[in-house]
Amino acid sequence: MNSSSLYQFSTWTVILLMVAFYGGTYLLTLGIRKKKEDADAFMVSNHRVGFGIGAASMTATWIWAASFYAAATSGYTYGVSGPIHYGLWGALMILFIYPFGRRFRKLAPNAHTLGELIHARHGSSSQLILALSNLLGSIISLMVNFTAAGALVSVLSPLSFQAGVIIAGVGVLLYTLWSGFRASVLTDFAQLVALMAIAVVIIPAVFFSMGGPTELVAGLDNLTPEQADFFSMDAILNQGAPFFVAVLAYAIGNQTISQRLFAVNEDHIKPTFLTATVGYGAIVIGLGMIGLMALTLGIEPLNGDMNNLIPQMVSSYLPPVFIAAFFILVIGSLSSTADSDLSALSAIMMADVYGKNIARGKADPRRMLLVGRLTMIVATMIGIVFASFSLDILVMLVFVGALWGAIVFPVIASCFWSRVSNAAFTTSVLVAMVAFCAARFEWLPMTGITGLGFELLASIGGGIIIALMVFGFLGRVAGALAGLVAFVAMLIFATGFLREYTVLLASLTAYGTSTLVCVAMSLASRERFDFDCIAERVGNYDAAEAAPVADEHPRKPAPAGLATQR
Repeated sequence: MNSSSLYQFSTWTVILLMVAFYGGTYLLTLGIRKKKEDADAFMVSNHRVGFGIGAASMTATWIWAASFYAAATSGYTYGVSGPIHYGLWGALMILFIYPFGRRFRKLAPNAHTLGELIHARHGSSSQLILALSNLLGSIISLMVNFTAAGALVSVLSPLSFQAGVIIAGVGVLLYTLWSGFRASVLTDFAQLVALMAIAVVIIPAVFFSMGGPTELVAGLDNLTPEQADFFSMDAILNQGAPFFVAVLAYAIGNQTISQRLFAVNEDHIKPTFLTATVGYGAIVIGLGMIGLMALTLGIEPLNGDMNNLIPQMVSSYLPPVFIAAFFILVIGSLSSTADSDLSALSAIMMADVYGKNIARGKADPRRMLLVGRLTMIVATMIGIVFASFSLDILVMLVFVGALWGAIVFPVIASCFWSRVSNAAFTTSVLVAMVAFCAARFEWLPMTGITGLGFELLASIGGGIIIALMVFGFLGRVAGALAGLVAFVAMLIFATGFLREYTVLLASLTAYGTSTLVCVAMSLASRERFDFDCIAERVGNYDAAEAAPVADEHPRKPAPAGLATQR
Protein backbone atom coordinates (compact mmCIF):
# COMPACT_ATOMS: atom_id res chain seq x y z
CA MET A 1 0.00 0.00 0.00
CA ASN A 2 1.40 3.40 -0.93
CA SER A 3 0.67 6.92 0.21
CA SER A 4 -1.31 7.78 -2.93
CA SER A 5 -4.15 5.55 -1.72
CA LEU A 6 -4.46 7.30 1.64
CA TYR A 7 -7.00 9.98 2.39
CA GLN A 8 -5.52 13.25 3.61
CA PHE A 9 -7.08 16.37 5.08
CA SER A 10 -6.02 19.78 3.87
CA THR A 11 -3.50 21.68 5.95
CA TRP A 12 -6.13 24.11 7.20
CA THR A 13 -8.56 21.33 8.15
CA VAL A 14 -5.96 19.66 10.37
CA ILE A 15 -4.96 22.98 11.92
CA LEU A 16 -8.61 23.80 12.64
CA LEU A 17 -9.19 20.35 14.22
CA MET A 18 -6.19 20.77 16.53
CA VAL A 19 -7.03 24.36 17.38
CA ALA A 20 -10.62 23.34 18.15
CA PHE A 21 -9.45 20.50 20.40
CA TYR A 22 -6.76 22.36 22.31
CA GLY A 23 -8.73 25.60 22.36
CA GLY A 24 -11.77 23.82 23.78
CA THR A 25 -9.62 22.04 26.36
CA TYR A 26 -8.05 25.33 27.38
CA LEU A 27 -11.47 26.95 27.80
CA LEU A 28 -12.53 23.99 29.95
CA THR A 29 -9.66 24.63 32.36
CA LEU A 30 -10.56 28.30 32.74
CA GLY A 31 -13.39 27.26 35.05
CA ILE A 32 -10.96 25.90 37.66
CA ARG A 33 -8.31 28.60 37.48
CA LYS A 34 -7.54 30.49 40.66
CA LYS A 35 -5.96 33.88 40.99
CA LYS A 36 -3.75 32.42 43.69
CA GLU A 37 -3.05 28.77 42.97
CA ASP A 38 -1.66 26.73 45.87
CA ALA A 39 1.16 24.19 45.59
CA ASP A 40 -0.73 21.22 47.06
CA ALA A 41 -3.64 21.64 44.65
CA PHE A 42 -1.20 22.07 41.76
CA MET A 43 0.43 18.71 42.59
CA VAL A 44 -2.35 16.45 43.97
CA SER A 45 -5.63 18.41 44.15
CA ASN A 46 -5.31 18.49 47.97
CA HIS A 47 -5.80 14.68 48.13
CA ARG A 48 -9.55 15.02 47.48
CA VAL A 49 -10.18 13.54 44.01
CA GLY A 50 -13.35 11.44 43.96
CA PHE A 51 -13.98 7.96 42.53
CA GLY A 52 -15.51 8.92 39.16
CA ILE A 53 -12.96 11.59 38.27
CA GLY A 54 -10.11 9.47 39.64
CA ALA A 55 -11.00 6.33 37.67
CA ALA A 56 -11.55 8.35 34.50
CA SER A 57 -8.26 10.16 34.94
CA MET A 58 -6.33 6.94 35.53
CA THR A 59 -7.91 5.27 32.50
CA ALA A 60 -7.38 8.25 30.20
CA THR A 61 -3.79 8.63 31.36
CA TRP A 62 -2.95 5.03 30.46
CA ILE A 63 -4.89 4.97 27.19
CA TRP A 64 -2.20 6.98 25.50
CA ALA A 65 -0.42 7.09 22.16
CA ALA A 66 1.31 3.78 22.83
CA SER A 67 -2.09 2.17 23.42
CA PHE A 68 -2.83 2.84 19.76
CA TYR A 69 0.52 2.49 18.09
CA ALA A 70 2.26 -0.15 20.21
CA ALA A 71 -0.89 -2.27 20.59
CA ALA A 72 -1.32 -2.31 16.82
CA THR A 73 2.40 -3.01 16.37
CA SER A 74 2.06 -5.94 18.76
CA GLY A 75 -0.87 -7.39 16.83
CA TYR A 76 0.92 -6.88 13.52
CA THR A 77 4.22 -8.37 14.73
CA TYR A 78 3.10 -11.27 16.92
CA GLY A 79 -0.28 -12.19 15.44
CA VAL A 80 -3.34 -13.45 17.31
CA SER A 81 -1.83 -13.24 20.80
CA GLY A 82 -0.20 -9.82 20.32
CA PRO A 83 -3.15 -7.62 21.40
CA ILE A 84 -3.69 -9.76 24.52
CA HIS A 85 -0.05 -9.53 25.54
CA TYR A 86 -0.10 -5.74 25.26
CA GLY A 87 -3.54 -4.94 26.66
CA LEU A 88 -3.70 -7.46 29.52
CA TRP A 89 -0.28 -6.78 31.00
CA GLY A 90 -0.79 -3.04 30.57
CA ALA A 91 -4.00 -3.30 32.58
CA LEU A 92 -2.17 -5.22 35.32
CA MET A 93 0.23 -2.28 35.67
CA ILE A 94 -2.70 -0.37 37.15
CA LEU A 95 -4.03 -3.26 39.22
CA PHE A 96 -0.80 -4.21 40.97
CA ILE A 97 -0.11 -0.75 42.37
CA TYR A 98 -3.31 -1.04 44.45
CA PRO A 99 -2.15 -3.30 47.36
CA PHE A 100 1.16 -1.48 47.65
CA GLY A 101 -0.51 1.86 47.12
CA ARG A 102 -2.66 1.30 50.19
CA ARG A 103 0.55 0.88 52.19
CA PHE A 104 2.09 4.02 50.68
CA ARG A 105 -0.98 6.12 51.57
CA LYS A 106 -1.06 4.68 55.09
CA LEU A 107 2.58 5.60 55.70
CA ALA A 108 2.40 9.06 54.09
CA PRO A 109 -1.21 10.22 53.70
CA ASN A 110 -0.15 13.77 52.75
CA ALA A 111 2.59 12.89 50.26
CA HIS A 112 2.69 14.27 46.72
CA THR A 113 5.24 11.86 45.26
CA LEU A 114 6.58 8.44 46.15
CA GLY A 115 9.98 10.11 46.37
CA GLU A 116 8.85 12.12 49.41
CA LEU A 117 8.02 8.88 51.20
CA ILE A 118 11.43 7.44 50.32
CA HIS A 119 13.12 10.67 51.48
CA ALA A 120 11.41 10.36 54.85
CA ARG A 121 12.42 6.69 54.99
CA HIS A 122 16.02 6.90 53.80
CA GLY A 123 17.16 10.42 52.92
CA SER A 124 18.25 12.30 49.82
CA SER A 125 20.35 9.77 47.91
CA SER A 126 17.62 7.11 47.70
CA GLN A 127 14.98 9.71 46.98
CA LEU A 128 16.99 11.26 44.14
CA ILE A 129 17.55 7.86 42.53
CA LEU A 130 13.78 7.32 42.48
CA ALA A 131 13.19 10.90 41.30
CA LEU A 132 15.71 10.62 38.46
CA SER A 133 14.21 7.34 37.26
CA ASN A 134 10.77 9.00 37.26
CA LEU A 135 12.12 12.01 35.39
CA LEU A 136 13.62 9.74 32.74
CA GLY A 137 10.42 7.73 32.41
CA SER A 138 8.16 10.76 32.11
CA ILE A 139 10.43 12.44 29.54
CA ILE A 140 10.39 9.26 27.43
CA SER A 141 6.60 9.06 27.80
CA LEU A 142 6.28 12.70 26.73
CA MET A 143 8.50 12.02 23.74
CA VAL A 144 6.41 8.97 22.79
CA ASN A 145 3.18 10.97 22.81
CA PHE A 146 4.60 13.82 20.77
CA THR A 147 6.04 11.25 18.34
CA ALA A 148 2.56 9.80 17.92
CA ALA A 149 1.12 13.25 17.20
CA GLY A 150 3.76 13.85 14.56
CA ALA A 151 3.10 10.48 12.90
CA LEU A 152 -0.64 11.11 12.87
CA VAL A 153 -0.39 14.60 11.37
CA SER A 154 2.18 13.59 8.75
CA VAL A 155 0.04 10.68 7.50
CA LEU A 156 -3.33 12.46 7.50
CA SER A 157 -2.24 15.87 6.17
CA PRO A 158 0.42 17.63 4.08
CA LEU A 159 1.96 18.96 7.31
CA SER A 160 5.33 17.58 8.37
CA PHE A 161 6.04 15.24 11.26
CA GLN A 162 7.81 18.06 13.10
CA ALA A 163 4.80 20.38 12.71
CA GLY A 164 2.52 17.83 14.37
CA VAL A 165 4.97 17.38 17.24
CA ILE A 166 5.22 21.13 17.88
CA ILE A 167 1.45 21.78 17.72
CA ALA A 168 0.74 18.94 20.16
CA GLY A 169 3.48 20.05 22.55
CA VAL A 170 2.37 23.67 22.66
CA GLY A 171 -1.31 22.71 22.89
CA VAL A 172 -0.82 20.43 25.92
CA LEU A 173 1.38 22.99 27.65
CA LEU A 174 -1.20 25.71 27.04
CA TYR A 175 -3.97 24.17 29.16
CA THR A 176 -1.78 22.46 31.79
CA LEU A 177 0.61 25.27 32.70
CA TRP A 178 -1.56 27.25 35.10
CA SER A 179 -3.49 24.69 37.17
CA GLY A 180 -1.18 21.66 36.84
CA PHE A 181 -2.61 18.38 38.10
CA ARG A 182 -6.08 19.85 38.63
CA ALA A 183 -6.26 20.73 34.92
CA SER A 184 -4.94 17.29 33.97
CA VAL A 185 -7.58 15.46 36.02
CA LEU A 186 -10.46 17.62 34.80
CA THR A 187 -9.54 17.32 31.12
CA ASP A 188 -8.88 13.57 31.53
CA PHE A 189 -12.53 13.06 32.43
CA ALA A 190 -13.79 14.96 29.38
CA GLN A 191 -11.22 13.30 27.11
CA LEU A 192 -12.16 9.81 28.32
CA VAL A 193 -15.87 10.39 27.66
CA ALA A 194 -15.04 11.49 24.12
CA LEU A 195 -12.48 8.72 23.69
CA MET A 196 -14.90 5.97 24.68
CA ALA A 197 -17.71 7.37 22.56
CA ILE A 198 -15.48 7.53 19.48
CA ALA A 199 -13.69 4.21 20.13
CA VAL A 200 -17.01 2.36 20.32
CA VAL A 201 -17.67 3.51 16.76
CA ILE A 202 -14.18 3.61 15.23
CA ILE A 203 -12.84 0.17 16.19
CA PRO A 204 -15.84 -1.84 14.83
CA ALA A 205 -15.99 0.46 11.78
CA VAL A 206 -12.38 -0.29 10.81
CA PHE A 207 -12.86 -3.98 11.58
CA PHE A 208 -15.91 -4.40 9.34
CA SER A 209 -14.60 -2.08 6.60
CA MET A 210 -11.63 -4.42 6.30
CA GLY A 211 -13.93 -7.39 5.87
CA GLY A 212 -14.98 -8.33 9.39
CA PRO A 213 -14.66 -11.79 10.96
CA THR A 214 -14.90 -13.60 7.61
CA GLU A 215 -11.91 -11.75 6.16
CA LEU A 216 -10.00 -12.14 9.40
CA VAL A 217 -10.42 -15.93 9.41
CA ALA A 218 -9.58 -16.17 5.69
CA GLY A 219 -6.43 -14.11 6.21
CA LEU A 220 -5.10 -16.38 8.93
CA ASP A 221 -3.50 -18.44 6.16
CA ASN A 222 -1.13 -15.51 5.57
CA LEU A 223 0.28 -15.79 9.10
CA THR A 224 3.35 -17.74 10.05
CA PRO A 225 2.82 -20.71 12.39
CA GLU A 226 4.10 -18.62 15.32
CA GLN A 227 1.76 -15.70 14.51
CA ALA A 228 -1.23 -18.03 14.20
CA ASP A 229 -0.50 -19.74 17.51
CA PHE A 230 -2.31 -18.13 20.46
CA PHE A 231 0.34 -19.59 22.77
CA SER A 232 3.26 -18.61 20.56
CA MET A 233 6.56 -18.89 22.46
CA ASP A 234 8.00 -16.17 20.22
CA ALA A 235 5.24 -13.77 21.32
CA ILE A 236 5.51 -14.81 24.96
CA LEU A 237 9.28 -14.51 25.24
CA ASN A 238 9.72 -11.37 23.12
CA GLN A 239 6.63 -9.44 24.18
CA GLY A 240 4.39 -11.06 26.78
CA ALA A 241 7.05 -11.97 29.32
CA PRO A 242 8.98 -8.64 29.09
CA PHE A 243 5.71 -6.74 29.52
CA PHE A 244 4.67 -8.97 32.41
CA VAL A 245 8.04 -8.26 34.03
CA ALA A 246 7.48 -4.54 33.47
CA VAL A 247 4.10 -4.60 35.28
CA LEU A 248 5.46 -3.91 38.75
CA ALA A 249 8.22 -1.68 37.38
CA TYR A 250 5.74 0.70 35.79
CA ALA A 251 3.40 0.52 38.78
CA ILE A 252 6.16 1.52 41.20
CA GLY A 253 8.32 3.67 38.96
CA ASN A 254 5.75 5.80 37.16
CA GLN A 255 4.86 9.06 38.89
CA THR A 256 1.64 9.49 36.88
CA ILE A 257 0.23 6.47 38.74
CA SER A 258 1.55 7.34 42.19
CA GLN A 259 0.43 10.96 41.76
CA ARG A 260 -3.16 9.78 41.31
CA LEU A 261 -2.69 7.36 44.18
CA PHE A 262 -1.90 10.26 46.50
CA ALA A 263 -4.59 12.50 44.96
CA VAL A 264 -7.59 10.14 45.16
CA ASN A 265 -9.68 10.19 48.32
CA GLU A 266 -8.26 7.33 50.41
CA ASP A 267 -11.64 5.58 50.69
CA HIS A 268 -11.90 5.38 46.89
CA ILE A 269 -8.51 3.88 46.04
CA LYS A 270 -9.74 0.31 45.48
CA PRO A 271 -12.71 1.01 43.16
CA THR A 272 -10.69 3.64 41.29
CA PHE A 273 -7.88 1.27 40.39
CA LEU A 274 -10.14 -1.71 39.65
CA THR A 275 -12.33 0.34 37.30
CA ALA A 276 -9.32 1.78 35.48
CA THR A 277 -7.86 -1.72 35.05
CA VAL A 278 -10.98 -3.07 33.31
CA GLY A 279 -11.50 0.04 31.18
CA TYR A 280 -7.94 0.15 29.94
CA GLY A 281 -7.73 -3.55 29.08
CA ALA A 282 -10.98 -3.64 27.13
CA ILE A 283 -10.23 -0.64 24.92
CA VAL A 284 -6.57 -1.41 24.23
CA ILE A 285 -7.10 -5.05 23.26
CA GLY A 286 -9.67 -3.79 20.75
CA LEU A 287 -7.17 -1.34 19.29
CA GLY A 288 -4.59 -4.11 18.93
CA MET A 289 -7.02 -6.06 16.74
CA ILE A 290 -6.58 -3.41 14.02
CA GLY A 291 -2.92 -4.36 13.76
CA LEU A 292 -3.86 -8.04 13.54
CA MET A 293 -6.28 -7.28 10.71
CA ALA A 294 -3.55 -5.42 8.83
CA LEU A 295 -1.33 -8.47 9.20
CA THR A 296 -3.96 -10.88 7.87
CA LEU A 297 -4.55 -8.66 4.82
CA GLY A 298 -0.83 -8.41 4.07
CA ILE A 299 -0.69 -4.62 4.43
CA GLU A 300 2.77 -3.09 4.70
CA PRO A 301 3.29 -0.13 7.07
CA LEU A 302 3.71 3.16 5.24
CA ASN A 303 7.41 3.95 4.66
CA GLY A 304 8.26 0.87 6.73
CA ASP A 305 7.40 2.79 9.94
CA MET A 306 5.23 0.84 12.39
CA ASN A 307 4.10 4.13 13.97
CA ASN A 308 2.18 4.85 10.75
CA LEU A 309 0.15 1.62 10.85
CA ILE A 310 -2.95 2.81 12.75
CA PRO A 311 -3.33 6.17 10.90
CA GLN A 312 -2.74 4.30 7.64
CA MET A 313 -5.49 1.77 8.34
CA VAL A 314 -8.05 4.38 9.35
CA SER A 315 -7.17 6.63 6.41
CA SER A 316 -7.50 3.74 3.97
CA TYR A 317 -10.76 2.19 5.16
CA LEU A 318 -12.96 4.91 6.71
CA PRO A 319 -14.85 7.91 5.28
CA PRO A 320 -13.65 11.48 6.09
CA VAL A 321 -16.05 12.04 9.00
CA PHE A 322 -14.79 8.92 10.78
CA ILE A 323 -11.20 9.86 10.01
CA ALA A 324 -11.75 13.24 11.65
CA ALA A 325 -13.26 11.51 14.70
CA PHE A 326 -10.27 9.17 14.83
CA PHE A 327 -7.93 12.14 14.60
CA ILE A 328 -9.55 13.71 17.67
CA LEU A 329 -9.52 10.31 19.40
CA VAL A 330 -5.74 9.92 19.11
CA ILE A 331 -4.99 13.56 19.87
CA GLY A 332 -7.16 13.31 22.99
CA SER A 333 -5.55 10.08 24.17
CA LEU A 334 -1.99 11.27 23.74
CA SER A 335 -2.79 14.67 25.26
CA SER A 336 -4.36 13.09 28.36
CA THR A 337 -1.10 11.26 29.01
CA ALA A 338 1.19 14.11 28.00
CA ASP A 339 -0.50 16.49 30.45
CA SER A 340 -0.14 13.81 33.15
CA ASP A 341 3.57 13.54 32.34
CA LEU A 342 3.95 17.31 32.66
CA SER A 343 2.11 17.25 35.99
CA ALA A 344 4.27 14.35 37.19
CA LEU A 345 7.50 16.05 36.16
CA SER A 346 6.49 19.30 37.82
CA ALA A 347 5.57 17.49 41.07
CA ILE A 348 8.93 15.68 41.13
CA MET A 349 10.86 18.92 40.65
CA MET A 350 8.66 20.80 43.13
CA ALA A 351 8.61 18.25 45.95
CA ASP A 352 11.57 15.92 45.45
CA VAL A 353 14.20 18.25 44.02
CA TYR A 354 13.27 21.72 45.31
CA GLY A 355 11.19 20.99 48.42
CA LYS A 356 13.32 18.26 50.01
CA ASN A 357 16.81 18.98 48.68
CA ILE A 358 17.25 22.60 47.60
CA ALA A 359 14.93 24.23 50.16
CA ARG A 360 15.62 21.40 52.66
CA GLY A 361 12.11 21.40 54.10
CA LYS A 362 11.74 25.21 54.14
CA ALA A 363 9.99 25.46 50.81
CA ASP A 364 8.12 28.58 49.73
CA PRO A 365 4.84 27.43 48.08
CA ARG A 366 4.92 30.35 45.64
CA ARG A 367 8.42 29.50 44.55
CA MET A 368 7.37 25.86 44.24
CA LEU A 369 4.69 26.88 41.74
CA LEU A 370 7.28 28.77 39.72
CA VAL A 371 9.54 25.70 39.73
CA GLY A 372 6.63 23.52 38.60
CA ARG A 373 5.64 25.78 35.70
CA LEU A 374 9.22 26.24 34.52
CA THR A 375 9.60 22.45 34.62
CA MET A 376 6.60 22.06 32.34
CA ILE A 377 8.02 24.51 29.81
CA VAL A 378 11.48 22.92 29.77
CA ALA A 379 10.04 19.38 29.65
CA THR A 380 7.84 20.29 26.68
CA MET A 381 10.86 21.63 24.80
CA ILE A 382 12.89 18.49 25.57
CA GLY A 383 9.99 16.23 24.57
CA ILE A 384 9.60 18.05 21.24
CA VAL A 385 13.32 17.79 20.46
CA PHE A 386 13.51 14.09 21.34
CA ALA A 387 10.30 13.31 19.45
CA SER A 388 11.89 14.69 16.27
CA PHE A 389 14.14 11.59 16.24
CA SER A 390 11.03 9.42 15.59
CA LEU A 391 12.24 6.44 17.65
CA ASP A 392 10.39 3.10 17.83
CA ILE A 393 7.69 3.40 20.52
CA LEU A 394 7.56 -0.27 21.51
CA VAL A 395 11.34 -0.50 21.98
CA MET A 396 11.38 2.61 24.19
CA LEU A 397 8.57 1.26 26.38
CA VAL A 398 10.30 -2.06 26.99
CA PHE A 399 13.61 -0.35 27.75
CA VAL A 400 12.34 2.08 30.40
CA GLY A 401 10.13 -0.58 31.97
CA ALA A 402 13.08 -2.92 32.33
CA LEU A 403 15.29 -0.19 33.75
CA TRP A 404 12.66 0.59 36.39
CA GLY A 405 12.86 -3.03 37.50
CA ALA A 406 15.99 -2.14 39.46
CA ILE A 407 14.03 -0.03 41.96
CA VAL A 408 10.98 -2.25 42.55
CA PHE A 409 12.18 -4.50 45.37
CA PRO A 410 14.12 -1.78 47.26
CA VAL A 411 11.07 0.54 47.21
CA ILE A 412 8.56 -2.11 48.33
CA ALA A 413 10.92 -3.60 50.92
CA SER A 414 11.60 -0.14 52.35
CA CYS A 415 7.89 0.28 53.05
CA PHE A 416 7.43 -3.07 54.82
CA TRP A 417 10.82 -4.07 56.30
CA SER A 418 12.38 -1.91 59.01
CA ARG A 419 15.90 -3.25 58.41
CA VAL A 420 16.38 -1.80 54.91
CA SER A 421 18.99 0.96 55.13
CA ASN A 422 19.74 3.90 52.87
CA ALA A 423 23.01 2.24 51.84
CA ALA A 424 21.19 -0.99 50.97
CA PHE A 425 18.63 0.89 48.86
CA THR A 426 21.16 3.01 46.97
CA THR A 427 23.73 0.29 46.39
CA SER A 428 21.22 -2.32 45.26
CA VAL A 429 19.69 0.00 42.66
CA LEU A 430 23.04 1.12 41.25
CA VAL A 431 24.42 -2.42 41.05
CA ALA A 432 21.20 -3.67 39.45
CA MET A 433 21.31 -0.92 36.82
CA VAL A 434 24.88 -1.90 35.90
CA ALA A 435 23.87 -5.57 35.70
CA PHE A 436 20.85 -4.65 33.57
CA CYS A 437 22.96 -2.66 31.11
CA ALA A 438 25.58 -5.44 30.97
CA ALA A 439 22.88 -7.92 29.93
CA ARG A 440 20.80 -5.58 27.77
CA PHE A 441 23.71 -4.24 25.71
CA GLU A 442 25.77 -7.45 25.95
CA TRP A 443 28.81 -5.83 27.54
CA LEU A 444 29.77 -9.37 28.53
CA PRO A 445 29.46 -12.47 26.34
CA MET A 446 26.33 -14.36 27.35
CA THR A 447 28.02 -17.74 27.06
CA GLY A 448 29.45 -20.35 29.40
CA ILE A 449 29.65 -19.52 33.09
CA THR A 450 28.83 -15.84 32.45
CA GLY A 451 25.57 -16.65 30.69
CA LEU A 452 24.71 -19.17 33.39
CA GLY A 453 25.33 -16.56 36.10
CA PHE A 454 22.99 -14.07 34.45
CA GLU A 455 20.33 -16.74 34.02
CA LEU A 456 20.60 -17.54 37.72
CA LEU A 457 20.09 -13.85 38.57
CA ALA A 458 17.17 -13.76 36.14
CA SER A 459 15.63 -16.83 37.78
CA ILE A 460 15.82 -15.07 41.15
CA GLY A 461 14.22 -12.05 39.51
CA GLY A 462 11.35 -14.14 38.15
CA GLY A 463 10.73 -15.63 41.58
CA ILE A 464 10.75 -12.17 43.18
CA ILE A 465 8.20 -10.78 40.71
CA ILE A 466 5.74 -13.59 41.41
CA ALA A 467 6.44 -13.38 45.15
CA LEU A 468 5.73 -9.63 45.27
CA MET A 469 2.54 -9.91 43.23
CA VAL A 470 1.14 -12.69 45.41
CA PHE A 471 2.36 -10.98 48.59
CA GLY A 472 0.48 -7.81 47.66
CA PHE A 473 -2.87 -9.61 47.65
CA LEU A 474 -2.44 -12.75 49.78
CA GLY A 475 0.29 -11.97 52.31
CA ARG A 476 3.86 -12.99 53.11
CA VAL A 477 3.52 -16.78 53.41
CA ALA A 478 1.66 -17.17 50.12
CA GLY A 479 4.08 -14.77 48.44
CA ALA A 480 7.15 -16.67 49.66
CA LEU A 481 5.77 -20.02 48.51
CA ALA A 482 4.75 -18.69 45.10
CA GLY A 483 8.15 -17.05 44.66
CA LEU A 484 9.98 -20.25 45.55
CA VAL A 485 7.95 -22.28 43.05
CA ALA A 486 8.56 -19.68 40.33
CA PHE A 487 12.30 -19.66 41.08
CA VAL A 488 12.59 -23.45 40.82
CA ALA A 489 10.55 -23.46 37.60
CA MET A 490 12.83 -20.81 36.11
CA LEU A 491 15.92 -22.81 37.02
CA ILE A 492 14.50 -25.90 35.33
CA PHE A 493 13.04 -24.38 32.17
CA ALA A 494 15.00 -21.14 31.58
CA THR A 495 18.58 -22.22 32.13
CA GLY A 496 20.48 -22.57 28.88
CA PHE A 497 18.14 -20.67 26.56
CA LEU A 498 17.01 -17.50 28.36
CA ARG A 499 20.27 -15.81 27.28
CA GLU A 500 18.92 -15.80 23.74
CA TYR A 501 16.16 -13.34 24.76
CA THR A 502 18.15 -10.28 25.72
CA VAL A 503 15.32 -7.95 26.77
CA LEU A 504 13.71 -10.51 29.06
CA LEU A 505 17.06 -11.62 30.51
CA ALA A 506 18.09 -8.04 31.28
CA SER A 507 14.73 -7.17 32.84
CA LEU A 508 14.75 -10.17 35.17
CA THR A 509 18.42 -9.60 36.00
CA ALA A 510 17.59 -6.11 37.28
CA TYR A 511 15.02 -7.55 39.70
CA GLY A 512 17.23 -10.40 40.87
CA THR A 513 20.35 -8.30 41.38
CA SER A 514 18.64 -5.51 43.31
CA THR A 515 16.92 -8.07 45.55
CA LEU A 516 20.10 -9.98 46.38
CA VAL A 517 22.13 -6.87 47.20
CA CYS A 518 19.33 -5.19 49.15
CA VAL A 519 18.58 -8.28 51.27
CA ALA A 520 22.25 -9.04 51.95
CA MET A 521 23.07 -5.50 53.06
CA SER A 522 19.88 -5.17 55.12
CA LEU A 523 20.54 -8.41 56.99
CA ALA A 524 24.05 -7.17 57.77
CA SER A 525 22.69 -3.88 59.10
CA ARG A 526 21.66 -3.27 62.69
CA GLU A 527 19.44 -0.37 61.69
CA ARG A 528 15.75 -0.40 62.61
CA PHE A 529 13.23 2.17 61.41
CA ASP A 530 10.05 3.48 63.04
CA PHE A 531 7.50 3.76 60.22
CA ASP A 532 5.36 6.16 62.27
CA CYS A 533 7.98 8.83 61.61
CA ILE A 534 7.13 9.03 57.91
CA ALA A 535 3.72 10.68 58.35
CA GLU A 536 5.31 13.31 60.58
CA ARG A 537 8.01 14.08 58.04
CA VAL A 538 5.79 14.36 54.95
CA GLY A 539 3.18 17.11 54.95
CA ASN A 540 1.31 19.67 52.89
CA TYR A 541 3.29 22.72 51.81
CA ASP A 542 0.48 25.29 52.06
CA ALA A 543 -0.78 24.18 55.48
CA ALA A 544 1.38 26.54 57.51
CA GLU A 545 0.28 29.62 55.57
CA ALA A 546 -3.38 28.60 55.78
CA ALA A 547 -3.37 27.72 59.49
CA PRO A 548 -5.24 30.26 61.67
CA VAL A 549 -3.47 31.91 64.59
CA ALA A 550 -5.05 30.79 67.86
CA ASP A 551 -3.41 33.01 70.48
CA GLU A 552 -3.47 36.75 71.09
CA HIS A 553 0.24 37.18 70.52
CA PRO A 554 0.99 35.16 67.41
CA ARG A 555 4.27 33.39 67.17
CA LYS A 556 6.41 33.32 64.07
CA PRO A 557 4.90 30.68 61.77
CA ALA A 558 6.82 27.54 60.95
CA PRO A 559 8.38 27.33 57.49
CA ALA A 560 5.83 26.25 54.91
CA GLY A 561 7.59 23.04 53.99
CA LEU A 562 7.57 21.89 57.62
CA ALA A 563 3.88 22.21 58.26
CA THR A 564 3.54 18.72 59.65
CA GLN A 565 7.11 18.08 60.69
CA ARG A 566 8.06 17.98 64.37
